[in-house]
Amino acid sequence: MALLKKINQILLLLLILTVCAILYNKVHKAPSALKNDAVDLESPMEMEEEIPVVICAAAGRMGATVAAISSIYSNTEANVLFYIVGLKNTIPHIRKWIENSKLKEIKFKTVEFNPMVLKGKIRQDASRPELLQPLNFVRFYLPLLIQKHEKVIYLDDDIIVQGDIQELYDTKLAPGHAAAFSDDCDLPSTHEMVRSVGMQNTYMGFLDYRKQAIRDLGISPSTCSFNPGVIVANMTEWKNQRLTKQLEKWMQRNVEENLYSSTLGGGVATSPMLIVFHGKHSTINPMWHIRHLGWSPDTRYSEHFLQEAKLLHWNGRYKPWDYPSVHTDLWENWFIPDPSGKFKLTRPDS
Repeated sequence: MALLKKINQILLLLLILTVCAILYNKVHKAPSALKNDAVDLESPMEMEEEIPVVICAAAGRMGATVAAISSIYSNTEANVLFYIVGLKNTIPHIRKWIENSKLKEIKFKTVEFNPMVLKGKIRQDASRPELLQPLNFVRFYLPLLIQKHEKVIYLDDDIIVQGDIQELYDTKLAPGHAAAFSDDCDLPSTHEMVRSVGMQNTYMGFLDYRKQAIRDLGISPSTCSFNPGVIVANMTEWKNQRLTKQLEKWMQRNVEENLYSSTLGGGVATSPMLIVFHGKHSTINPMWHIRHLGWSPDTRYSEHFLQEAKLLHWNGRYKPWDYPSVHTDLWENWFIPDPSGKFKLTRPDS
């Protein structure tokens, strides 16, 4: 009995020591685990601000979208989320292209744009039908398509980015401004190009000042225009000022009164924005929107100037995936061939 009692005492002592050890571990090690969790939550990777970039993927020019995304992704360490906007029949193609290429590591979401929202708002114009494509008007509807972000970058597809997109995202918007654009008069080094090919860089080139509705705006025809192919936008201001409704109003007025047309400088998407954002927009660093590369197949910028540029834009008829075009080497550096073989570059020897 004495031996059994001794064994029981030893077992009880062992049990007490085990319980004490467990309690000790809980008291002393749990804070360490919590601290590690806190570090993870507060680490730069977890807390890094997401940069939403909106870009369209249109049938027949999806290679442009891929090249633009490739250039952005390759030139930044920022946490970029791409919103790729397309029509129902184009989204599967762009998704497969990305997922079966070196871009498979990017963060992206596809967004379907319903062209029915444009019904009755676009005046048919045969001179440049490509400007009437539904995706050309996606920029009017940014808050409806992209809802969880305060600040958004919108980019046309015919661009490449040579700088860090974080710099563009850090563009300051003045209080009350819903967007920042690049003014067409802001970079003296582009003025010779503008003059040589007869481009317009004032409101006169975009609006029909013979119409009373345009004159009633009180905007001087010599006012410098801006290009909405690169936009840094504040979604809260955009929604509060009901800018989408204002843009739609001018689209509908154009259908009724022909206030602007694609025969003028910027087609049918730029003109409503010039009206609605007149005197109410901030400016983008001009090196973040070097444009007109697609305006003429014969006029070129200096190579040194283009190397300094942060963003290149082939606005105009002559696109770098087609022929003829200029500075195609700068664009083709970022192009990724279509795994399906549907999209092909047009080159002199092709």
